[in-house]
Amino acid sequence: MRRYGVLGSGDVGQVLAEGLQKEGYEVRIGSRSPAKLEDFTRKTGIGAGTFAETAAWAEAIVLAVNGLGARDALQMAGPANLDGKLVIDVTNPIDDQEPVDGVIHVFTGPNESLMEQLQTAFHRARFVKAFNSVGSARMVHPKLAGGRPTMFYCGNDDSAKAEVARLLEQLGWEPADMGKATAARAIEPLAMLWCIPGFLRDHWTHAFKVVWD
Repeated sequence: MRRYGVLGSGDVGQVLAEGLQKEGYEVRIGSRSPAKLEDFTRKTGIGAGTFAETAAWAEAIVLAVNGLGARDALQMAGPANLDGKLVIDVTNPIDDQEPVDGVIHVFTGPNESLMEQLQTAFHRARFVKAFNSVGSARMVHPKLAGGRPTMFYCGNDDSAKAEVARLLEQLGWEPADMGKATAARAIEPLAMLWCIPGFLRDHWTHAFKVVWD
């Protein structure tokens, strides 16, 4: 059984932790303040700890923190605790400015991505971008009228991507491999597109789907 450590105690982290547990994985969740997860642990049986404790225990990591704090979270987890491990990067480079006409602000440019920055900073980890283009309410076994939605993913390590593809299938998604880490430059902006119906029409339960020929 593979052990997943989820770094991030917000809605996204909690949803993915529970989803992984229900699929039979051992799961722990990490937080800057583990004590605030007492109710979550009591309800789910998922143990909580610091980022470093969770990363050291885990065989694979889910990075589910605010994009502005992603580098700090991994530093707190401890670079040595990430060496050689799959890190599923759920983050988006959203800054703290207000959206304009429903369009969120990001702190990356068109020819860079947050995941590439993290891969460079923690080069011994095996990053795969996934789960960043949908809200937490539809991350696990999404039920949509249009059928099974598509989740785009990318990364430089083929075996890490194969693991993520299997996990996406388990959690009810159609995986779509977009290639190397540079593809995160295209995948991360999908969060901007996904958010527009939410901010303009308060619709937050949609997902993307590719219609293949």
